Amino acid sequence: MGYAKERGKLEKLSTKIVGISIYDEKNLAILIDIHEQYSHTVRILKNKEPETFSDLYNNELQEVKTGKRSLRESDSDETRQANFIAYKESIQRALEKTIKATIESL
Repeated sequence: MGYAKERGKLEKLSTKIVGISIYDEKNLAILIDIHEQYSHTVRILKNKEPETFSDLYNNELQEVKTGKRSLRESDSDETRQANFIAYKESIQRALEKTIKATIESL
């Protein structure tokens, strides 16, 4: 089963995230949007092919959610910046693993 459409969406999100490095409201909004789009896409993939994508849905998406929660609970600027980078990196890893899974499932 081919997943070119979903992989294309994920690759587009992956390129969007590259230039983000500093916490501010605009960058946070971009990350949240990428997170929501990733969540939607990985849910579609999980429903199409549960054996391949359930772990990504359960593990990677949970890691991204945890990163977002940590960012929201940050109490200082330094902690917020560190948690912002961690949140961004968790999204990047999730995107990369999911893209890889779509390629390997061909």
